[in-house]
Amino acid sequence: MSLQQIDAGMLSRMFLAGAKNLESKKEWINELNVFPVPDGDTGTNMTMTIMSAAREVTQLGDAVSMPGLCKAISGGSLRGARGNSGVILSQLFRGFTRRIKEEQALTIPILAEAFDKAVETAYKAVMKPKEGTILTVARGAAEKAEELAESGCADMETFLSTVIKHAEYVLSQTPEMLPVLKQAGVVDSGGQGLIAVMSGAFDAFLGKEIDFSIKPAPGSGANGGSVRESRAEEQVEIKFGYCTEFIIMLNKTFNIKTEMDFKAYLESIGDSIVCVADDDVVKVHVHTNDPGLAIQKALKYGALSNMKIDNMRLEHQEKLFKAAQASKPAPATELSAPLKDYGFIAVSAGDGINEIFKSLGVDYIIEGGQTMNPSTADILDAVEKVNAKTIFILPNNKNIILAANQAAELTAEKDLFVIPTKTIPQGITAVINFVPDLTADENEANMLSEIGNVSTGQVTYAVRDTVIDDKEIKKGDFMGIGDDGILAVGSDIAGVAGDTVSKMMNQESELISIYYGSDVKEEDAESFRAQMADRYPDCDIELQYGGQPIYYYVMSVE
Repeated sequence: MSLQQIDAGMLSRMFLAGAKNLESKKEWINELNVFPVPDGDTGTNMTMTIMSAAREVTQLGDAVSMPGLCKAISGGSLRGARGNSGVILSQLFRGFTRRIKEEQALTIPILAEAFDKAVETAYKAVMKPKEGTILTVARGAAEKAEELAESGCADMETFLSTVIKHAEYVLSQTPEMLPVLKQAGVVDSGGQGLIAVMSGAFDAFLGKEIDFSIKPAPGSGANGGSVRESRAEEQVEIKFGYCTEFIIMLNKTFNIKTEMDFKAYLESIGDSIVCVADDDVVKVHVHTNDPGLAIQKALKYGALSNMKIDNMRLEHQEKLFKAAQASKPAPATELSAPLKDYGFIAVSAGDGINEIFKSLGVDYIIEGGQTMNPSTADILDAVEKVNAKTIFILPNNKNIILAANQAAELTAEKDLFVIPTKTIPQGITAVINFVPDLTADENEANMLSEIGNVSTGQVTYAVRDTVIDDKEIKKGDFMGIGDDGILAVGSDIAGVAGDTVSKMMNQESELISIYYGSDVKEEDAESFRAQMADRYPDCDIELQYGGQPIYYYVMSVE
């Protein structure tokens, strides 16, 4: 006889099994990407998101409670969220766990309500929800769960299997909702990823033998991201000497007003403040000269754990001593670095493009883009390292904008402006049009206006046969991908690149910028530039080494 309720221990095993099943299918899910490009990343993004949470769940051990499990799932997936699909998955988990965190065990009616809360939370996170995606599959599952609960379904195994089967049916219908899926002959990849999580969880419920071990996160970057600072670490004058960190285990309501009051108090006694509230805990980081004051204030809200206090002045002196011993004393001009007004963070791929951004004044480069979407935690880590009051974030990829927005919501000590740049050329245009004498709001409006004038095309190759936008594409063909779809297909790189540019041109076009990738020879790029100069004599043609992987050419027309 199967279980009719799910306790915290069983839910923990189900979650880990769902994570493992998604991980095992991530490459297959990547291949469902509509565009047959070699860097489809939905499976990778969803896997890295859920694995961030799975690692926190495994740390709970056998004595797991429902509140602790919910905290690990919600917080872990939130910080590890990558790409649109990963952010949406984290929001589904966040809504689900909010409903169940106070329950001892989950019944069918409670699960139905949790499914509904998950969908509500995820839809709110997306500004323009599109049907035929992971959201549609999640909503279909929630609607079936509600229908079964209202009909009096009392068998948990029947309930779960029926919900999953209906979700699979909804997934099979996604090509009818999104013509681009139907033309490509695939179902929605994000929806397929969600099915993988649900199916793996159901296997654990049935008692199937599963390896629940979770590998530790890679060492590079936050939650495994590939993040690096684009300038040397600066040594600063230490105004507040103690780096103080702790977690508040809340025993009373911590609403928005309480949170703002607490942050205001921390600002009165220190700086470098991070205060992130998530359900029943609050993560606190502050640099202060009196850690006791921060601790006493925090104790009014609950018990403290994970406390850590470091003497930064002492560490700084030790660091300087070691540097002196190595005959590399820090220049006096670097000992003081006051907080500047504005800073920039850009997501970039390719050493040439990285150098372009740095030459334009970008403070911090997050290595990423199509081939690796940085997580929310990666972006938060970058924000912490930029020494500025106001920071503009350039995602430079439509699949990173949600994670950047999520990072902005979790940051209180600095003003963050996410400029929704979808391509590298848009990001470059945004930085070029920044005016230091304008206010942050004025700069935001100006940059948003200017990136709207940039058309982008990217040339790569097809990894499978398909049909998109009525264009028949064969494996190995070269494709020119524009802002709204496939612009050109052919067997010659330069020919496809030229056709792509021609589709982006209009009577007002004045500038063509060409960034050639790591797989293009300089002489071939020069030849292509000459062709464009002959074809468009009234336009300025700029050619620069981008060094980007996967894409032979990234081009823009303004």
